[in-house]
This record gives sequence, C-alpha cells and structure tokens, in this order.
Amino acid sequence: MNTAHRPGRLAVTVLTAALAGTGLTVAAAPAAHAAASDAVIKLPMSSFSALAVDNVHRQVFVADSATGYAYNSGTVAVYSFAGERLTTIITNQKHVSGLAVSDDGSKVYVGTRDRIDAIDTTTYQQTPVASTYTDTCGRDLALSGGQLYVTTPYAQYAGECATSSTYVDAVVDGAYQRTGWNDSGDLQLESGPGNRMLMGQPRNASAPNPFVTVFDTSGDSLVRNAARRFADSEGKGALDFKDMAFSADGTKVAVADAAFGTRLLNADDLSDAPAGYQALPSGATASAVAFSGDGKYIARGASATGSTPDLLVQPADPADSTPPLEFVFEGSLDGDRVVPRGMEWSADGSRLFAVTASTGGGQYWLHIVQPPAVQYDVRLDGTLTHSPAQAVAGEPLSVRGRLEYDGPAPAEPMKVTATRTDAGGTHDLGTFTVKEDGSYTVLDEPGLVGDATYTVSYLGDLTHRPATDVTHTVSVGKAASSIALTAPAEASMSTGVEITGTFTAQGKALPDRAVLKVERTDRLGTGTLSSVTVAADGTFTVNDIPRTRRETTYRVSWQGDDLHEGATASATVYVTR
Repeated sequence: MNTAHRPGRLAVTVLTAALAGTGLTVAAAPAAHAAASDAVIKLPMSSFSALAVDNVHRQVFVADSATGYAYNSGTVAVYSFAGERLTTIITNQKHVSGLAVSDDGSKVYVGTRDRIDAIDTTTYQQTPVASTYTDTCGRDLALSGGQLYVTTPYAQYAGECATSSTYVDAVVDGAYQRTGWNDSGDLQLESGPGNRMLMGQPRNASAPNPFVTVFDTSGDSLVRNAARRFADSEGKGALDFKDMAFSADGTKVAVADAAFGTRLLNADDLSDAPAGYQALPSGATASAVAFSGDGKYIARGASATGSTPDLLVQPADPADSTPPLEFVFEGSLDGDRVVPRGMEWSADGSRLFAVTASTGGGQYWLHIVQPPAVQYDVRLDGTLTHSPAQAVAGEPLSVRGRLEYDGPAPAEPMKVTATRTDAGGTHDLGTFTVKEDGSYTVLDEPGLVGDATYTVSYLGDLTHRPATDVTHTVSVGKAASSIALTAPAEASMSTGVEITGTFTAQGKALPDRAVLKVERTDRLGTGTLSSVTVAADGTFTVNDIPRTRRETTYRVSWQGDDLHEGATASATVYVTR
C-alpha cells in the first residue's frame, strides 16, 4: 500500500511544524504493516444521497439521488464490510433520497419521490411503507425513539430546493403525520443515543443565520431542547452546515461547518465544549463528521486539493494528542473530496465508510477504512549525546538518541518532536524522522550562550502510544573570533607603516561590522591609535606614521560580544629614519 501524501492513500503524520533533519531509526517490527487499511470501491452511480450501515448483517447501503428528472430510476448499492458488492437495487422510476436502518437491522427505510419504502436486509425485497407528498428535492430519514422521521420539502422545480419550505414528518401506521416543525432549505436529521435527534439547516438565501437543534423523541411529539445559531450581532460567523453527529455517549455534538471547521459542542445546551479539535489542515474545508460507535474515534471529512488531507481519523477525546491518520484523496482512483453527510462507522468502530466524489461530481467512490484495534508502547532511550562536544552559539548542533517500539510499524516512518529551552524561552524545533535502526538526530543552531535543554517527545499515532519525554542539557559557549595581520619587516618614519589584516567571527553573524582597537608600543611608550572598521569581506588596513626609530609593535584587538569571544593579534616592525 502506497502511504505517502498521494491519491487516496494513508499518511500518518505528527501535526506540528516540520524542520528538515536527518532521521532516527526504529527497531523491531516489519515496516510493511500499516496502521490502517483503505479499500476503495467505485460506485455505480452519478449522484449521492445517503449512506447507512447494517451492523447485524455487516453490510453497507449507498443510495444515489437522481433528483434531476421526475422519472429517474434511483439506485441503492449494497456492499459487505469487506467491500464486496452484494446487490444493486433499482427503485423503479423513483429517485432515492435518504436511508435509515431499523434498530434490529431487519430493514432499511428508503425515501423515494412519492413514498417511503422498506428494503429487507436479507432478501432485498422492497415494500411500500407510506405514501408521502411528492418530493422534488430529496428527503432525509432518521430513526429515533422507535419512530421514523422524514423531511418533506416543497418545491415544484429543482432550482427552488435550496430555499424551499421543508417539513419534518413522522411515519405512523403506514401514513405520514406532520410534527409541526418546518423551516427553509434542505433540513438534515441525525439520530443519537437517549431518544434524541439532531436537525441541522444548511445556509441559504432564506436562512442567512442557520441553526442546529436537539429534539427529544421519547414521546408522541417532537420536543425541541437546545438550539443554537452562530452569527454575531453583525451577522458574522454564521454556520455553513455540512454534517453533524452525536458522540457515542451522547454528551457531545460535532458539526462540520465549512466556514469554521469542526465545531465540538455540549449536547445539553449546544455551547462550545471546553476543548475542541485542532484546526483542519490549511486549505481543507469541513464536509463531514462521524463518531465511531465504540467511542474511540472521530472521523473528519473535508474538501481539499493536492496533497492536503481530505480525511482525518483521530481519538474522539480532544485532550488526546495522538496525531490523526490522514488520508489524501486525489484523482480517478480515489475521488477528490469527502461528500457532505458521506461518512458512517460500524457499531464496533472497526470500520469507517466514507464516500468521496470527483471535483465536479458525477463520479463517486466508497472507502472502507480499518483503524488499528490496539496500541503499543514506545520508549525513548534516556541517554542522549550531542556533537560537537563544545556547542557554540550560532553554529549547527546535533542531538542524537534512540527509539524502540512494540507492535507493527506505522505506514510512515515514525517521527519525534523536539524543543530547546534556554534563557530566551522554549523553542519548537519541529519533527525529525526515526531511522530503521531506531536512531534519530535532532538538528539545531542554538542562539544564546548558556545552558540549553533539549526535550525529545514521541506523540504517538493510532497504533503506538506516546512515549515518556527525554531531556538533555548542553552548555553553549561563545563562538571564536580571530585576527590575522600582514606587516612589513621594516618601514621608515618618512613613508609610514601599512599593516593589512583579516577579521573572522564564527557562529552567528555580527549585527554590525566589527570595530578594532589599535595600539602602538615603541621605545617612547604605548599609545592608542585610531580604530579601524572591518570591511564586509572581513579585511582591514592600519596606517601609521611612526614617531621614533627602532622596533615598534602594533597590537590589534576586538573585545567580543555576547555571542563571540574576543581576539588579539600583534605585529612588530623595525622603523628607520
């Protein structure tokens, strides 16, 4: 399996700033094992309506919409959890819009143009359940509190669907009943634990400030509980709804908001949860969201281009810093983006089903993702070394260590993160690759003199747990500087003395050109001459008219600065008359 950021393949990455570095190595398991698998099926449809999972018979149903013409034949394709197509159901000149699996898994309810049907999940026979108002736009279905709810939009033409008045109806004893709830646009329903159901409103011309709301479905009528709109007093920050989901325990609601990203809300009042998820990668727009039934994972789908991930699978707990599994979908083998409302999990969390589409629509794919079932331990050897032995401010420094892990290797090489803490604070150095032998190298250029403490971390992935951090303290010294002089052996008082020289400072470049002190010592004593400024290429010239004959010594010096040692050089010239 190709695991780089290429079309439709998995990449396990640490979501921190990257810094180029030579790698560390990993010991033990064979690198051929992947942290997750991604099976891809090309769907036999040119539109998408809904996705539903039958956990009892371990099969998944995918429906097209085909609402563009009143007598289009709708299609429901049925696949096993392994990706084998079991059957294709044609809905007899009635388009399909919306799917919902019964609690016992015996049937899947299907919305069509003029009625609600039930498909037997073993024989695949289709039976009418209730007649409804004619649907031009497509409807949504949800089972909650033992009751089937459907949306009924009112529009004569497809161009009216975005702002049509849409009702929420209940199917009771073979007939639909009005619940009394309605609003504009393509209202979406999502059932959840504890006899609750979500309703979300896509943004449209008649709803510039859409809502998300929670209904209590335990009684004979829908009771609205928490509700929220997101725009501020100036109309900014409105929801651009794409998808929503309850967490497995029902305490949280995640919303895919194309204008914001993934919103994590408290289910009781739809307030912002204390901690949310990290932002989607730059360039990715939220399109779908789903929690695994076992409560371990959340999947966040997106629309993105190029090597930007379209799908992130990560721990459901936002406090868990384990990096996500990232999937990039790009091209004819995988699709280009995750479609809105296009993700569902199996109840046990062993599989994620995600529908992708081509950029312009018209082609669709079903991805079956299997996250790992267990996590393994990782250890960072606490014995770190560095080179060169004497670290110098402004010059490259390497800190080396080793990592060991249990279990299978991840799809991508493992990476460690590193920070440097010095007198200027803590600095993020980025990520560094672990080599096959478990070794790694952190590359840095310390900028201050004094102690620098390096902290190396392994943040984990969905296969491996985070490791205990290791630290290493390095004493960083000043960089060396030097002065070289070229002087004549003999000069005269009449023609004067000219001495040339070169100044060199290692480490970090000086903020300004160095100014050198010049002293002259002769038989009359020692005196200070005019200072000289070093040229951009490091050269300088000392010119002097000696005041007496015989040996004269010229001493050129630089006192140094906070990051550089000082330097001194001398030259002796015999002066004649």
